[in-house]
Amino acid sequence: MTGIDLPKIGGLLLAAGGSSRLGRSKQLVHFEGQTLLRRAAESMTASIFDPVVVVLGSNSDESAVELKGLAATICLNENWRSGMSSSIGVGLAKLIRIEPEIGAVLISLCDQPFITSEMLDRFGEKFATTNAAVIAAAYNGVTGVPALFSRELFGELSRLDGDKGARDLIRSRTDIVVIDLPEASFDVDTSGDVKYLNSGRKKGWVK
Repeated sequence: MTGIDLPKIGGLLLAAGGSSRLGRSKQLVHFEGQTLLRRAAESMTASIFDPVVVVLGSNSDESAVELKGLAATICLNENWRSGMSSSIGVGLAKLIRIEPEIGAVLISLCDQPFITSEMLDRFGEKFATTNAAVIAAAYNGVTGVPALFSRELFGELSRLDGDKGARDLIRSRTDIVVIDLPEASFDVDTSGDVKYLNSGRKKGWVK
């Protein structure tokens, strides 16, 4: 990062979902001695993004315990059942209240266990050199999160609805900058994913 003038970018970690396909809270699934939530939150708070907001919803009390000692603000989405988009809306609003002048937001999920702080930093560094409206992870022929959105898209992010989150916003644009990030291809949705995660195989994340 030496020599790069980094703008003020907030970090938004989404961890409110009910994990219906898994049948238990994915936030509290353990991997390498940590819950997925703690692992993702540590990666976010160790990155260049500040402030960091973590959106909780389902099992919020248990999840909040996992965030103790971290430089992150907890935001409760009481409407978490309506889908990921509502978490983006309440989380972004919280970020703007904390730091009204942020120039962009990096959105990440708690169920992508192979994402590190160094990988997240690449999005901020790319924004500093391109000022792109959207910078998204590219994997398996698609684009998705983690993804960074410039301030000009905050209105659109706030108006999202449903459970697709920012996916359609990302994929509807032709001017996005992508970062190749195969590690983002693996997320935890099912018991099979948990079994694979703890099998000791850490390469070839395609499900």
